[in-house]
Amino acid sequence: MKSKHLIMALLIGAPLASSCDDLIEPAIENNQDITAIYKNPGMAQGILGNAYVLLPYSGSPETDLATDDAVSNELSNSYSEMALGAWAADKNPTSRWRNCYHAIQYINLLLENCDMVEWAQTEPLRSMFNDHFKGDALALRGMFHFYLLQVHAGMAGGRLMGIPYHTSSEDAGSNFNQPRLTFEETLDMINSDFDEALKLLPDRFGDVKEDGVPQKYKVLGATAGDYNRAFGSHHTGKVDGIIIKAIRAQMQLMAASPAYAASGCTYATAAKSYADVISATVGGIEGIDPTGHTWFSNLDEINKLEVDRNPKEILWRSGIAENADLDKANFPPSIHGNGRVNPTQNLVDAFPMANGYPISHSLSGYDPQNPYEGRDPRFYEAVVYNGSTQGPDNTAIDVTANSSTLDGINRENEKSTRTGYYLRKLTIRTVNCNPTAEGKHKRYTPRIRFTEMFLDYAEAANEAYGPTSDGGNGFSAYDVLRAIRQRALGLADDPYLESIKNDKDLMRNQIRIERRLEFCFENKRFWDLRRWKVGLDELNATAQGMKITNNAGVMKYEVINVEERRFKDYQYYGPIPYGEIQKFGALEQNQGW
Repeated sequence: MKSKHLIMALLIGAPLASSCDDLIEPAIENNQDITAIYKNPGMAQGILGNAYVLLPYSGSPETDLATDDAVSNELSNSYSEMALGAWAADKNPTSRWRNCYHAIQYINLLLENCDMVEWAQTEPLRSMFNDHFKGDALALRGMFHFYLLQVHAGMAGGRLMGIPYHTSSEDAGSNFNQPRLTFEETLDMINSDFDEALKLLPDRFGDVKEDGVPQKYKVLGATAGDYNRAFGSHHTGKVDGIIIKAIRAQMQLMAASPAYAASGCTYATAAKSYADVISATVGGIEGIDPTGHTWFSNLDEINKLEVDRNPKEILWRSGIAENADLDKANFPPSIHGNGRVNPTQNLVDAFPMANGYPISHSLSGYDPQNPYEGRDPRFYEAVVYNGSTQGPDNTAIDVTANSSTLDGINRENEKSTRTGYYLRKLTIRTVNCNPTAEGKHKRYTPRIRFTEMFLDYAEAANEAYGPTSDGGNGFSAYDVLRAIRQRALGLADDPYLESIKNDKDLMRNQIRIERRLEFCFENKRFWDLRRWKVGLDELNATAQGMKITNNAGVMKYEVINVEERRFKDYQYYGPIPYGEIQKFGALEQNQGW
């Protein structure tokens, strides 16, 4: 863990060579005690900034490679190795232990010293900034413990266990040998931090007029200008009250799910929390973004995005970066890509036809000799398939076994597809990846999408109230699915959904399918399959591909097995890191690890 000293390497203007005196007597190191932040609020903000850097959200597919949705053509990929049986307590690419506890150390340092920082020279600004950063830190402390819980909670000693909860910073004299709390105790601690944070933070950061200044600051003499400096729109992107409530809803849904049902949490509680967030932000079903499913390719929207604004689909996001890294990693090799993430036939088969029927249904119209015709439009946004185009010149991609290009299936170039498909989702299909004329574009990572809020609500509401009851929340699970599918399929009528809307089990399955399609390659499915505690046969579904042979223009389609999944029956939960178990006897390992 970090000590309570901050090492500040201030090298600006340093001479190129040391003085002769330094050779005899070392210069004083520029190490500053934590008390240095009392007169330097920028340094205090920097401590909290270290925690933000460690937020565990990835903009590229990672855990998807250990599911039935994707494989990698990079055989040494740690998630591929994990899926093939190499997942261990000392080899865990999903581990968040180190980074999250590092972030929590920074957070606790700030919380212990926040009241002493001269955030401003005068009241009420000092009080408002203090509330802001203390609330921010409390919220983040709860969130990072939740992120740990997602990955490291599990059954141990016959009980559902959580994690050690750190509420104070650590130094060389601290007792590091701390036991795990139970799962329920961990939830209680997270909720306590969230409750305290909500007392200090606004629901949304934003500028107000004089009549919008909260009374507790108005009595201190705060003006609208003061309030806007401390809580105005330029703080958008930091954790606020709505984000806390959204994360809490996610935690409640996880805790109500089959893998964690021993916690006693209910779907009804989760549904109400999601409904409250949705109502307070976008108002209900009518607030669904009509282009939310193509958030990654809405270029005009992304290019015009201001720092303090979010697209309608996004509740919380990262900052904006400008690069072509995802495109270079995943484009087919013929257009200067490495073809890393290969969607599976399993995922392709999950996309229905454009009429909404699953391809296995007698009314779907699916033609196995023309498998990519007339499919759900989300399929075309997510997957590069044989004959589709990609790249700035709309290059037709030939993935056939006898292709004359580098894109053919299983070419020995370490860049070709193993499944007969390349990744389209998250990429910008027209970007130029040629290193001699490389293009760039703006992109961001969504941390919470409103589509996720809606489908999470649908899952919880279906379990709590059934498919068509709104539970007093104003909309039902069926209402959500109808709106999401109408957005994707453009159907005035949805006969398949109508045929299953009164069956709770069929609706549960459909909600899971819609979630799979909407969030493919967004690092959701790996954790969804585990919290749902699906059967081991589903968890270990072999990743399949499509081998296409072109015989003088006549295509032969053959489904092939590409990569096995070898998860064991205890691997619904991740392990506590092996090194931590070896060092600290009070820590109990999850069952099986």
